[in-house]
Order: sequence, then C-alpha cells, then structure tokens
Amino acid sequence: MATTAGRPSRVAKLPPRERILDAAEELFRDEGIRRVSVQAIAEKAETTKMAVYRHFETKDALVAEWMRIVAADYRAAFDRVRTEHPGRPGEQIMGLARFIAEGLPAISHRGCPFINSLAELPDRSHPARQVIEEHKAHQTRRLVGLCAEAGLSDPEQAAAEITFVLEGAQVSTQNGSIDRAGDRLMRIVEGIVDWHRPPLDASRPVTG
Repeated sequence: MATTAGRPSRVAKLPPRERILDAAEELFRDEGIRRVSVQAIAEKAETTKMAVYRHFETKDALVAEWMRIVAADYRAAFDRVRTEHPGRPGEQIMGLARFIAEGLPAISHRGCPFINSLAELPDRSHPARQVIEEHKAHQTRRLVGLCAEAGLSDPEQAAAEITFVLEGAQVSTQNGSIDRAGDRLMRIVEGIVDWHRPPLDASRPVTG
C-alpha cells in the first residue's frame, strides 16, 4: 500500500502560494480563523509574513480563498455522483447524502468549516461569508435541479428538506447530540425522496 508523504516533505515540494494555503487550511480548521495570525501561517508554511501578503493582500482574502477551496470539494461531489450514476438523479441525490454521511467523523473532531466560519464572521460583507453564501445558493440550485430530474412532486420543497437534514446532521455530529448520525441521515433522505415521488399510476388517465 502506498504511504502518504508526511507534512514536512509534502510542504517542501509545494510552490509558495500552495504552501501558504496548505498551512492556512490546517490552522483554520484546527484552531479557528480569529485565533490564527498571519505570522503563525507564515511559520507553518515555512515562509515569511511578507511572502504571505505578497500572495494574499489581506488575511480576509486568504480566508476567502480557503473557503473557495472547501466549496470546490462540495461542487466536485455533485460532479462525481453525476458521473457515477448517469441518468439516475435519485441515485445522485443519495450519493450526495452518502458524501456528507461519510464526512461526519471528521466533523465530529473539527466541525463543519462553513458553520465554524460563519460563527466567526458575523459581518455579512466579509469576503469569505460572501463565498459561503454564494456556494450555498449554488448548491441549493443544483439540488433543486436533481429533485426535478428525479420527478419529485415539489423539487424546491424536497431540496429544502434534504438540505435541512444534511446540514442538521453536521451540526448534530459536531455537538454530539445524535448517535449514528450517518445512518440516520441516509434513511431520512431516502424517506424524503420516496415521499415526494408521485404514485406510479399518477400519469394514467382517470376512467369512470
């Protein structure tokens, strides 16, 4: 089995900008945004504070770029399930739920990066908050589209219910209030999809 390179050897091979992002991601996830200084990021990236500002004008800009990377992982999940289940939107919806369910163990230790970041960034004009809000709106549109493709009776309502479950599962896992959150999440999402499916004979003409 191939082994993953340790952080020092991996970081040494990265370009300066990527080293900075790698360091910022680890520190922001583990310690939070406000507690982490630019100097701490520079030291972990094995560079200088001046170099950080050469690549990112402000710390806020660095936080926003980190959020774009996190959001890209979620967008990639949509693309992946579409590739894995072509023409089967119902399976794609369940694939998205599985992606969240499988990520819950990490959330139990570090928390959801979106939730944590929103809690630390009350100013809605902060560039990172704008990235998060745009990502969530885009995610909702894609989920509504999947629900429509799956023939669910009320795509917007179904997408809202699924979103509540996915995000609620992450919060519940983070605060430890619900056990077996991943299994429960999958069953609830499956139930939502089934509930919103029209009856098999709904399209048949009514005969007197």
